[in-house]
Formats: sequence, structure tokens, C-alpha cells
Amino acid sequence: MVNEMNRIKEMIRAKGYKLTPQRRATLDVILRNEGKHMSTEEVFQEVKKTCPEIGLATVYRTMLLLEEAQILQRHNFDDGKNRYELKHPDEDHHHLICKKCGKVIEVEDDLLEDLESKIQEKYSFRIEEHKVQFTGLCTECIDGII
Repeated sequence: MVNEMNRIKEMIRAKGYKLTPQRRATLDVILRNEGKHMSTEEVFQEVKKTCPEIGLATVYRTMLLLEEAQILQRHNFDDGKNRYELKHPDEDHHHLICKKCGKVIEVEDDLLEDLESKIQEKYSFRIEEHKVQFTGLCTECIDGII
């Protein structure tokens, strides 16, 4: 977590921003909950536990700044909220979203590397990122149906 925080600090400085105590508290929550795809409101609730004076607007601005700095990746899983996760350099993955309970499962492998290469070559197009999400039912919800 220390190396990740140092990497993020450098990215923030490179964009000309400062790591204020409020931004640090927000980042701490995001790092502690890595892989959870939290909404801004969920991050805010966690930040308030250690930084009670922080406001929701500050957390919103911080999340937008971190997205702009390409530290966070925003996702829309069709639940009415933007959800965020840390963006790791050169690491793409996909998501499985359960339509019944809303669980989000990460598919660790980038299954589209070969397809990306073919598209880039055929269309002379540089792909910078892609987003893939599959919707269906998770194991728990399937077991509940049967």
C-alpha cells in the first residue's frame, strides 16, 4: 500500500495538484477498499470515520480530480451510481455484474489483447482503453432460483 500511495502522490504532483489532508483521507479509504468498486457516497461514509469535518462536496471534487488524473477509473454498473476503482498502469480487466443482487466480480485476465491488436492493425487505430462488462446471475443468485 505504501508503494501504491507513493505512485499516486507522484501522479498527483505531476498534474500540478497538492495532496491535501482531505485528499489523503479519501485516498486512504480507496486504497483500504481496493477491489470494492465504491460509490462517492460510500467513500464519503468511510472517510467521515477518520475525518469527521470533511464534506460530501469535498469528496466529490476529490473523486473527480483523481479520475481526471487517471488514478481512478469510473464505472457505471447500471445501479444508478458511478463507482470507482484504482486504475493500474497496463492492467485491464473486465466485470461480471449480477442483475439480481448487484454483486460485481472482477475477471482478472484481459481477454481482449489479441482482438485489440487486430483492430489496431486493421483500422490503424490506437486503442487506449476498453471497458467490458457482462451481466447475468452470480452463483448465489442461481442457487437461490433453483
